[in-house]
Amino acid sequence: MLNFKELKEIKGDASFRKFFRNKNNRSIVVYAKKEKVKNLLIYDAVNKILNKNKILAPKLINQNYKNNYIEVEDFGDNTLYKLLRHNKTNKEFFFIKILKTLSRLQLIKDKQVLNFNRQKYKVQKYEDKTLLNEAKLFSEWYAPTKINKFQIRKFKKGYENEVKKLLSKLNLKNDTFVHRDFHVSNLMYVKNNIAVIDSQDALIGNKAYDLASLVDDVRFKTSNKQKNKILNNYCKKLKKNEIKEFINDFEILSVLRNLKIIGIFMRLALRDNKKKYAKMIPYAWEMINCRMRKNREFNTLKLILKHNFPKFVK
Repeated sequence: MLNFKELKEIKGDASFRKFFRNKNNRSIVVYAKKEKVKNLLIYDAVNKILNKNKILAPKLINQNYKNNYIEVEDFGDNTLYKLLRHNKTNKEFFFIKILKTLSRLQLIKDKQVLNFNRQKYKVQKYEDKTLLNEAKLFSEWYAPTKINKFQIRKFKKGYENEVKKLLSKLNLKNDTFVHRDFHVSNLMYVKNNIAVIDSQDALIGNKAYDLASLVDDVRFKTSNKQKNKILNNYCKKLKKNEIKEFINDFEILSVLRNLKIIGIFMRLALRDNKKKYAKMIPYAWEMINCRMRKNREFNTLKLILKHNFPKFVK
């Protein structure tokens, strides 16, 4: 049993997990009393799938599930987020490497693995119902802070109907391994390789989703020129007749993802008193505006959002 007082707690994420550095074992201790099936068992199971497919992910060193923790490889502190923040960094070089990692991720066919409790774990489908429930986080947590109680029911009904319509406009099949939080804060640079962390939410879904997470990342601001460059580099591997369908799905999933993120960040600020997340909400609105601008499929959603959030929708 570890003595947590001897370990150094390190910066965590938006989950219920806590992270500690164990210098003696050169490991990271992941502690999760809440949602521990997802944060410990499933996290390790997905990492096993990634490693099996030659994608660097933290390997299990020890587990003490009974006492709510596992120990995994320590990849250090060198996230792509830290690297890319420096002006002198060759961003093109790193984004090309990231896209290669994404391509390998999307080639994964393994959907099942034994977890460390010797139980089968199967990666589930990213159903429309899940995407809808995620989009509802916006109407449940953010909208009530801006819309009065007499109008909120009408807004929720119109908003949720429109989300369903947008989901029906997606072209691509749910047949691709999706990390679901594929952005530069969850990518580490380890000995000239890219390692993937925070993988416990992986599902089998639309291949445009992870690219939307990367390009329209609320935590890391990039110029429209940079966003287009990454998107165009990815599209080079697609057939010409696929590109239009892919861009449509990319834009829809980006908008729905950032609406979800606004809801999550408001929940973190209000429920968990993590006020720093609220500061990123304006940039999420910027990206929603950017993606809604050209695609006619967003016309009705844009009207609904503009009527209720005129300050944020252009």
